[in-house]
Amino acid sequence: MSPSRRMTRCRFYLAMLAGIGLAAPAALANDAPEQSELAVLLGGDIDAGFSFATQPRTFAFPRDHGPHPDYRNEWWYVTGNLDSATGRRFSFELTFFRFALTPGPPEPDSSWRTNQVYIAHFAITDASARQFHVAERASRGALGLAGATAEPFRVWIDDWEIRASGDMAEPERWRLRASDEDFALDLDLAAEKPPVLNGRDGLSQKSADPRNASYYYSITRWRSDGRVRIAGDDFAVSGLSWLDREWSSSALAADQAGWDWFALQLSDGSELMFYSLRKQDGTQDAFSAGTWVFADGTSRHIDREEIAISVTRRWASPEGGAYPAAWEIRLPAVDLELAVEPVLADQELFTTVRYWEGAVDVQGTRSGRSVTGRGYVELTGYAESSAHE
Repeated sequence: MSPSRRMTRCRFYLAMLAGIGLAAPAALANDAPEQSELAVLLGGDIDAGFSFATQPRTFAFPRDHGPHPDYRNEWWYVTGNLDSATGRRFSFELTFFRFALTPGPPEPDSSWRTNQVYIAHFAITDASARQFHVAERASRGALGLAGATAEPFRVWIDDWEIRASGDMAEPERWRLRASDEDFALDLDLAAEKPPVLNGRDGLSQKSADPRNASYYYSITRWRSDGRVRIAGDDFAVSGLSWLDREWSSSALAADQAGWDWFALQLSDGSELMFYSLRKQDGTQDAFSAGTWVFADGTSRHIDREEIAISVTRRWASPEGGAYPAAWEIRLPAVDLELAVEPVLADQELFTTVRYWEGAVDVQGTRSGRSVTGRGYVELTGYAESSAHE
């Protein structure tokens, strides 16, 4: 993306914040042209008053499903693949982002004042109809318009929400709800595995700067049942979902452009998560890493050197930029070889930050036996590197 168009997108974000009566973070206001959009949003000049993920911590659930307001940003990221009783295939993303604009809350002189901004992305892939639907919302974390709580767990913007639906003895039963004019989702989720700590005991280092790190865990397999609505047609659906949770105050370095993130659920009950961090020159960053989750819920860390990911096809966005569009993955440590293909080529989101996030199908072998699977892949930063812009 050209500097002028990147500046326009960052100014849109600034205008959105101004529109709800909030000041912008210094990193956005400065609009440093040498950094990618993501590096501006997730790195940059950070107020020292924020907490940073620099040391391992003890995770506690369900408390850590809730917000961590001492950190500048965090997200609740749920993706999934669903089928109707008649075999119609749907996939979804429902993500809530929290951004703190200052390290501490403002003076309580008005119930409208807050230092918290919430943004949500909602997308449904209708594979059978070859259609991709996207919506975005943003709001201040005040007056009940948006927010997050730990006990009971809930994060919401208006009537979009992710919340615990069981009692405290059964915290890993959640409900997801989101709707736009032409599409909607209402799902009940039941966790089939416990939380998995990514990185080193949940501390995920993203660059050589010790402050560029996050606390990161996943729940990699949820039984999911509910309903999808598309253009007035209602479908009962079931399938599997995936939760990714991160919070930090700085995650990317100035020379990092984005990442390729894989979340794959295999037919033998195992899962693979890997994020390949990409530098501005297109090379893989040394801090790329992942997690292998065994069928019994135990896991092992994956270092960058242990895995080989090859791009076998690319897709050119009509708006400029070329994204990877098929991959071959080899993980010798578990004797795994996979081919990964998008369900649709065009699953690009035009939101506050432009990126590709879509459902994929998986085929391959593990220990010589055939495996299949489904999952999600997220690709960020590619739109900015387009030669056409």
